[in-house]
Amino acid sequence: MLPMLAGVLGSQDRLGALHAAVPDMALPDGDFDALARLAAGLFEAPIALVTLVDQEWQWFKAAVGTTETRMRTEESFCAHTIAGGDGAFVVLDASCHPVFRYRRNDTPFLQFYAGVPILIDGKAVGTVCVLDAAPRHGVSTKQIEELRRIGDLAASLLKLKDETRWRAQREDALLGEQQRLAMALQAANVGSWLWDIRVGTVACDGAMMRMFGLQAEGTASAKAVFSAIHPDDRAATFAKLRQAMAADEEYDGMFRIRASGRWLLGRGRVHTRDGNGVPLTFLGMTIDVSEQQTAVQRTRLLLKELNHRVKNTLAMLQSLARQTLRQTSDPAEFMTAFAGRLQAISEAHVLLSEYEWGTIRLSELISKQLRPYVSDYLEQVELHKDEILLGPDQAVGLGLVLHELATNAVKYGSLSVPKGKIVLTARGVVEEGGAVLHLTWTEVGGPPVSEPRRRGFGSLLIERSLDKIIGSSVKVEYMPAGVTALIRLPL
Repeated sequence: MLPMLAGVLGSQDRLGALHAAVPDMALPDGDFDALARLAAGLFEAPIALVTLVDQEWQWFKAAVGTTETRMRTEESFCAHTIAGGDGAFVVLDASCHPVFRYRRNDTPFLQFYAGVPILIDGKAVGTVCVLDAAPRHGVSTKQIEELRRIGDLAASLLKLKDETRWRAQREDALLGEQQRLAMALQAANVGSWLWDIRVGTVACDGAMMRMFGLQAEGTASAKAVFSAIHPDDRAATFAKLRQAMAADEEYDGMFRIRASGRWLLGRGRVHTRDGNGVPLTFLGMTIDVSEQQTAVQRTRLLLKELNHRVKNTLAMLQSLARQTLRQTSDPAEFMTAFAGRLQAISEAHVLLSEYEWGTIRLSELISKQLRPYVSDYLEQVELHKDEILLGPDQAVGLGLVLHELATNAVKYGSLSVPKGKIVLTARGVVEEGGAVLHLTWTEVGGPPVSEPRRRGFGSLLIERSLDKIIGSSVKVEYMPAGVTALIRLPL
């Protein structure tokens, strides 16, 4: 192949235009067959081709008179058509042509050739050509002009196919993006909608329809959508929508769904207006915020409960402080006694806070209150229990009782000696249709015990810490072998 010809065929600009426009050039395309037949009829030629030409191969997109689908460019007439730019290339008799008379002998029968380039963005990427085994004396200007028009049609068809392919790819990409967006919105419990204000319809995605308890994805009447909103929230929702449309602001409102009671957050704004500024469509999204709203409500209830508990606790602390002061005039002794009782209340509060002031397990309360008074909890506290849950009042009151019993045991009872221990038995029983805790405190292994001559505040506190709970009682018995307390606590 001539160096100049090889340079033209190998041009990166030309090859770039070719590969960008026709990525599948090796495949024949029936859409070009009519152009090949038209060219053959124009010249009454036995062979006609619509080809694409790269650096090494000439590919036949359509062919008349041959079953071949490609040939090497070094053997091709069309390579010279490509090298000629935008002009036609004609060989009347190849046997007399200064270039082709020396061609290889494998295609000696092709003597006549006429071809025009297919131009894409000014680059010759292929040809429309006719061939014959017999030489010819000439071709008319009209034939060349018509062949050039066929070449232009082939270029237009290639461009159209390229545009169609890119459009399909963009649509596929857009569809994929829409599907990913829809999946993301669905995962996030977000629904989208477009309200056609004049027609009175709302185009909704599947998530939006499910949130409102409507039928499958599609278009619903605006009346059906708005009727799904809880009646108590409907007027405020309408008012916010009207305000957003009038002021050209973003709508932002929260409402409940009538059927399910779920909370939704709606956001959106006017999408289009007519020439007079009247809203035509309203675009928005709806987010399911039921869980967040439930958490807010739970937090409010928790704060309300906490405020109530704090007030009760402060009143209890004032009473404890006064009663403790009455029992002792020694500041150090007062601080020791009062701090212990304060710590007992604090431990119960910590447990209740961990469970958001719901219920806590009896075993956890016992552990919290007794561990500070023993060196080896597992050895010195023997617990036989049913699984019992305590509410806030039961936990705080019983915590104080356990604290006072443990304090007395450390001073005078079984916990005052290394081998002493506490045996606790807790059973849940049903009495008169209600659940009741029977808790027995028994001190074992301590010094002999006798009933005190004077009842101190600690004894009174043991008996009265559960006064707020109707039907509760604490009975302390000073047996020689150790103190026993019998606690009855309605649950």
